[in-house]
Amino acid sequence: MATFLFDKTIFGPISSRRLGISLGVNLLPNNTKVCTFDCIYCECGWNPKGNKIKPILPTRFKVKEKLEAKLIELQKMNQVPDVITFAGNGEPTIHPEFESIIDDTLALRSLYAKKARVAVLSNATMLHKESVVAALKKVDDNILKLDAGITDFIDLVNKPNKTINLDTLIAQLQKFEGKLIIQTMFLKGVHQSISFDNTTEIEIKMWMEKLKKIAPQKVMIYSIARDTPADKLIKVEKEILDKIAEKVTSELKIKVEVA
Repeated sequence: MATFLFDKTIFGPISSRRLGISLGVNLLPNNTKVCTFDCIYCECGWNPKGNKIKPILPTRFKVKEKLEAKLIELQKMNQVPDVITFAGNGEPTIHPEFESIIDDTLALRSLYAKKARVAVLSNATMLHKESVVAALKKVDDNILKLDAGITDFIDLVNKPNKTINLDTLIAQLQKFEGKLIIQTMFLKGVHQSISFDNTTEIEIKMWMEKLKKIAPQKVMIYSIARDTPADKLIKVEKEILDKIAEKVTSELKIKVEVA
């Protein structure tokens, strides 16, 4: 199916179903995806295979320059965004200057968009780096992915480039002491001749056990809404998402947002 890449370092503003009017920041190349996951539902498509050319990331200086120019433009147009969101063509926290870029962004926000939040959408694979954790603690919306409480689902659907140890991941997420938002994609289907569905009773039970340990301030749940690189994926109905949200709220007392 058709997927797409963000062709600019600063993109938008766009209307985000989860965040509002969002000005995007892409810390990855504009012509290829670079990610520690290769999710079968990723709107940016598959990670490139056999690419011997080293991807060139935008420098801290270029990101700051382009973001400042865009914020000045939007301020003059009286179109200040609700949020400045780090997303784009892969995992933003792999950028070697990530913490410094976050510091620059917070400073620019104070100058040109005081009411805008700063958000990061991350798959949580770089939490072993102290600088990444420090940066994420500074932002307003620290949004970290946890699509399941079962390793088999993560291996099949998220396709990490390194083995994910769920116990280690949960311990890393606990270090934020609740100052984080967990984001979960619910979907079902067949991939590589294997059926999957993270809305089943056992899947929800295992996922909620992890949420209880993490104790996030909020959980965002959603299903596919755009084209995906893999076929045979089935969108989960909103009625099911609402039931999952109700279960988390009633049993764990955690706020859930359904997109």
